[in-house]
Amino acid sequence: MIMEFYREAEKNLEISAKTQVLVAGGGIAGVAAAIAAARNGSEVLLLEREYGLGGLATLGLIAIYLPLDDGLGEQVIYGIGEELLKLSILHGCEGASPDAWLKKSSLEERKKSRYVAQFNPVMFALEMESMLCRLGVKILYGSVVTAVVKENDRIKGVIIENKSGRSVISCDVCIDCTGDADIAHLAGADTALHGRGNGLADWYYYRDGSNVKLKMFGLADLPNIDEKPEEGASDPYGNVTVTSLANMRFSGVDGPELSDAVQQAHRKMYEDILAGKEKNKDYAPVAMSSIPLVRMSRRVVGEYTMDDSENRIPFEDSIGLTGDWRKPGPCYEIPFRTLYSKKVPNLICAGRTISVTDPMWEITRVIPPCAVTGQAAGTAAALTNDFSRLDVTALQSRLEKQKVRLHI
Repeated sequence: MIMEFYREAEKNLEISAKTQVLVAGGGIAGVAAAIAAARNGSEVLLLEREYGLGGLATLGLIAIYLPLDDGLGEQVIYGIGEELLKLSILHGCEGASPDAWLKKSSLEERKKSRYVAQFNPVMFALEMESMLCRLGVKILYGSVVTAVVKENDRIKGVIIENKSGRSVISCDVCIDCTGDADIAHLAGADTALHGRGNGLADWYYYRDGSNVKLKMFGLADLPNIDEKPEEGASDPYGNVTVTSLANMRFSGVDGPELSDAVQQAHRKMYEDILAGKEKNKDYAPVAMSSIPLVRMSRRVVGEYTMDDSENRIPFEDSIGLTGDWRKPGPCYEIPFRTLYSKKVPNLICAGRTISVTDPMWEITRVIPPCAVTGQAAGTAAALTNDFSRLDVTALQSRLEKQKVRLHI
């Protein structure tokens, strides 16, 4: 007989750590947030569910650092966003190389190619970990947040679970970089689900003779929103693409559904590998995504929700810029109000959890704007434990000193 519920026995949980700034999630947004908070003088602890940094960029093998420019030859992202791009290719590019930008070529030369790079995911993950350790950031891998501890409307700590069991980490400020707004959801902030959900994908590297290549197996990142590439075609960087694996969609925040989606993607990938081996005996897989390729799931509903129609619209509380990685021309100022909700004053969000409409989500979920919002969130967390009361001009001044461009 299957019981309908089980009452968990109450017990006292050990406070295993105390920190000023707790960053939940070690993807690009979380790494940027931890770097910024540490550089601005805060004690930082970063929690990560997996055993490596970089999230989809590294563990998911989405190893393309999308553009830092507007597609018209003008760079719009500087600061940690550019610093991490250069770190990702410290040991050389694996595909596209932004030579025109690194060499500070003419405007005409920059217009011919965007400020984009393809990197080695293993080296990038290791370099980010090394950087955080040098900054004194404490990293706790293999840890999942299961609940938050609140006093009135403020987060006093989070309950985590790892190999040591369940414990509490107390904090003054929490930065939600989970990618799924897990902390915001657990803390009672308003959240929203992406309307369309996610398609199946499972990128992998394969060896075809003497060459190792990246296969975008289940392509959600279309290089041009007006054109759908042919099956088996190459992307602009020479990677083989498979645009669709199945018609199913999944939310990314339902456990059994997510597990089923990953298994379906694995079966499709296995069939693809066998087909490759039939054509070429030297065809062999080298590495596959080790986390689900979830692009958009749950986000916070902040004090402002930004839309992609606000192209080149100025915001007084802008904390950074981003272009549109899919096409040249658009450029957006990102308002600070998209990063927090007054319902939980000491919680701030970054990365793909910020408050944007579904169309804008497609723009802000990728590496460069995740680094931009991460830097802003980490800097803000070093300045206050009540984001609704923060003097935004003080934050902007600090960001400008960190080489962030705020306005178009």
